[in-house]
Amino acid sequence: MNILILGGTRFLGRYLVKAALEKGHEVTLFNRGSNPDVFREIEQVRGDRDGDLEMLKGKQWDAVIDTSGFIPRTVSRSCRLLNHVKHYTYISSISAYKDPSKPGIDENGEVHTLSEKKVEEITHGTAGPIYGEYYGPLKSLSEKAAEKELPGKVLSIRAGQIVGPYDYTDRLPYWLKRIAEGGEILSPGRPGRPIQIIDVRDLAQWIIQMIEKSITGAFNAVGPNYTLTMGQLLEECKKVTRSGATFTWVSEKFLLENKVEPWGEMPLWIPEEFPLPGAKEPLNGFLAVDNKKAINNGLSFRPLSETLEDIWDWEKNRSGSAERKTGIHRQHESDLLRLWKQTVG
Repeated sequence: MNILILGGTRFLGRYLVKAALEKGHEVTLFNRGSNPDVFREIEQVRGDRDGDLEMLKGKQWDAVIDTSGFIPRTVSRSCRLLNHVKHYTYISSISAYKDPSKPGIDENGEVHTLSEKKVEEITHGTAGPIYGEYYGPLKSLSEKAAEKELPGKVLSIRAGQIVGPYDYTDRLPYWLKRIAEGGEILSPGRPGRPIQIIDVRDLAQWIIQMIEKSITGAFNAVGPNYTLTMGQLLEECKKVTRSGATFTWVSEKFLLENKVEPWGEMPLWIPEEFPLPGAKEPLNGFLAVDNKKAINNGLSFRPLSETLEDIWDWEKNRSGSAERKTGIHRQHESDLLRLWKQTVG
């Protein structure tokens, strides 16, 4: 097949290109050229999807993978221009679901909506990405925009927490790096809390398989195929890094009272007992989504140890001065551990 990827040089896009090339497909990238040294050997069309799409006119592709669609307006424009394709994959998110408070939500779960007026107010003058409270609604509406322009041709991938080498979110790399440093580690909540992650390579290879089979519809793309806990994840990080670290599990109440930011300062932690600001209930379903439909359609997972080994190899070779986007400052961590011991002592 001849595949056009909108984006294609960051994280998931990078591995989608590799997976497609490994299967013998031809790949063209359309992006702004922010990473010009990646995939020099394949055709790359430079442009801004919220601006001039003229350079895509007159060209033919069998399938499109949209990794960079954050706003319904830009997704609609791309689909309208590329309406000749047989298949369109839109990378969405489990954030599209309106109520992730209950575990086990499947693809029939209710998704977010927004009025056209509100969408225009939020997105005016930008192509995204837009994170925060509107990220999920805009993803949901982008799914609908794609389906409206290309009815019956759209595969919507509702991805969860994607991990692997080149993970620019730094969430799992934070834990590997911190655990490798050793010592006593502040760990959030309870070790038995469920968590879901999916290796970017497993996801990319599966998406290419789905395109080859011309499968459409919405799929929750999360892993693994068993209940993974935060405690198991951190213990496996300890094995991979050969660390002598110890874990001190600190209550959610204590963390929130001391204004520790979930997901940001404590990567991969969402409180089980307390709702986040603006939410009515704790988001206990966000990292416990039903993935049976995807598994029944061929999604498979490599061992967790393999994923962590590869992330750790990549992390060790990163620039020492590279700014990390998530994780608690070591002094703050030490202060909190001291205060926690005084509190429970």
